Amino acid sequence: MANEPTILWVDDEIELLKPQILFLREKGYNIIEASNGIDALEKCKEEILDIVFLDEQMPGRSGLETLSDIKSVQPNVPIVMITKSEEENLMEDAIGSQISDYLIKPVKPQQILLTLKKLLDNRRLVSEKTTSLYQQQFQQIFSKISMGLNTEEWADIYRKLIYWELELDHAKTESMKDVLAMQKSEANTEFSKFIVKNYKNWLTKPDDNTPTMSHNVMRHKILPFIEPGVPTFMLLIDNLRFDQWKVIQPIVSEMFRITDEDYFYSILPTSTQYSRNAIFAGMMPLEIEKRFPNFWLNDEEEGGKNLHEQDFLTDQLVRLKKNIKFSYTKITNNNHGKDLIDNIYNMLTNDLNVIVYNFVDMLSHARTEMDVLKELASDETAYRSITRSWFEHSPLHEALMRIADKKVNLIITTDHGTIRVKEPVKVIGDRETTTNLRYKHGKNLNYNPKDVLESRNPHELMLPKPHISSSFIFAKEDKFFVYPNNYNWHVNLYRNTFQHGGISLEEMIVPVIRLTNK
Repeated sequence: MANEPTILWVDDEIELLKPQILFLREKGYNIIEASNGIDALEKCKEEILDIVFLDEQMPGRSGLETLSDIKSVQPNVPIVMITKSEEENLMEDAIGSQISDYLIKPVKPQQILLTLKKLLDNRRLVSEKTTSLYQQQFQQIFSKISMGLNTEEWADIYRKLIYWELELDHAKTESMKDVLAMQKSEANTEFSKFIVKNYKNWLTKPDDNTPTMSHNVMRHKILPFIEPGVPTFMLLIDNLRFDQWKVIQPIVSEMFRITDEDYFYSILPTSTQYSRNAIFAGMMPLEIEKRFPNFWLNDEEEGGKNLHEQDFLTDQLVRLKKNIKFSYTKITNNNHGKDLIDNIYNMLTNDLNVIVYNFVDMLSHARTEMDVLKELASDETAYRSITRSWFEHSPLHEALMRIADKKVNLIITTDHGTIRVKEPVKVIGDRETTTNLRYKHGKNLNYNPKDVLESRNPHELMLPKPHISSSFIFAKEDKFFVYPNNYNWHVNLYRNTFQHGGISLEEMIVPVIRLTNK
């Protein structure tokens, strides 16, 4: 076998173990023999080993001394101690020396094989089982994707795809990850058709099939869950996808009990300026512009686009006749995060505490510009890993730990997600055309209609018109907009970066997680 596992078996009575060694060789294992600790150490220096079977009682250097020698040469190799004794202190010494398992003499071939399966084949067995289970689900998911799903069914399909993506990640099954990526791509193609067909009607003729969207998420998913006398913390982590939630979920679950894992659909454009303002205002951007003409800024206008979220929320609560005491905190850097840790106990006197945490958004934007982050977050797996690592070591995690033993309700949500863009599409526009990669508005846009959802009258989508002849276009699936000038340079710069503003499962279907203290 080209890739047969290599086992070093160390025993001063190695000749008596020939039947076991022959048995293992017939099973496809490469066995190297040593009869003492000195020879064993030499073999370790000569060969890369997959596992070591080590006799505990040998003349000269004992098994425990030899174990230490082997670990100094190959620190990560699993070592199975074989002993005649079950004395407690011996096992404590061995376990303290980081053995992976131990067997009591006389050892039978099947015992050895079981140990090898457990230590060497565990990853392969997990991988094979995961692959088999996903293959069983593949056809079922594929059939559903092409059946014409409703909003709830699309959310269910997306969460299923994320589940399998994380399972295949864990099992390190590269070939099936490619299959899943193709299935996600197919799902996004059909989802884009679904959005193109239904989005306008959700805004102009809402019915029972209309999902909760950004502008009514406070009304439907947050405010109904505020309890008298129990402070509610609404944590909006900017740009948090469902898969990123799933990788921080185990950390959060150590502190809080999940009561519901819900979702809503982000409005278009799936960008902070539009979706987050809509969340706090409880209105679509066109309505915000009319009600607060001095607060709304269009893309090309100078100034911060999300500076009035607290004002919008105050106004929404008044309109809804919600007489509640609330605080609003925005975290845009690490020092703000440390202030949150210091101040979080003071928030326990409020009915509602809104905390907007911008880190994930800053990470995704910075990734485009910084070569280091481009390397660190080269794909979804790496992006999730960075998210988990950030959360685990963030001031936010520490702040949540401080209130974990208090009677509180916690809601974790976001404003939109992101997608890794892969396919460039050309767009031509004048100087006033916006620079966004996943959506654009301008007066003279030239594009291929099949690549986009187009709106020549933005008011139909409840969006402001920066100019009387402005149009909006939104990229579908994993496409991104590139101007013809310096085309190849821009393609190389932005391909495989995480962007938002357009139409995809990742950007539009986002988490609302409700939790309470344990």
